[in-house]
Amino acid sequence: MYEPIRSKSVHRMDEDRPDFPHRSREEELDIQLAGHLAALLAVTDELSLGAAADRIATQIARLRGAPPARHAGLTHAAPVALHRRAHELAGRALVVAASRADTAVAILAAERMDAHAAALEELRLVGAH
Repeated sequence: MYEPIRSKSVHRMDEDRPDFPHRSREEELDIQLAGHLAALLAVTDELSLGAAADRIATQIARLRGAPPARHAGLTHAAPVALHRRAHELAGRALVVAASRADTAVAILAAERMDAHAAALEELRLVGAH
């Protein structure tokens, strides 16, 4: 009624294989953090915030070991939408930076969150008049 499996399971953990790439938790967090920062950089560039964008690019280069690719792929979204997106991305970067104890990025992300929150408030006030 039941025939035993004669071949090796494809689901078994094969940690002894040297050809299988393994990353540490810190490497995975670095990759995730660099990704959040790269997305934040794109929005920051679109908002034409040069100094802030340069600081973000410096941190991406530190994490990746190479400067980020920067392009002018503009979405032409409204400034409110861009600031909201940037605030959200900075928040994600802050969470990951705190998880990996990267003080420099955590401070940068918190500053960017504050800056985008202030910009959103200013846009709200300007729109109210």
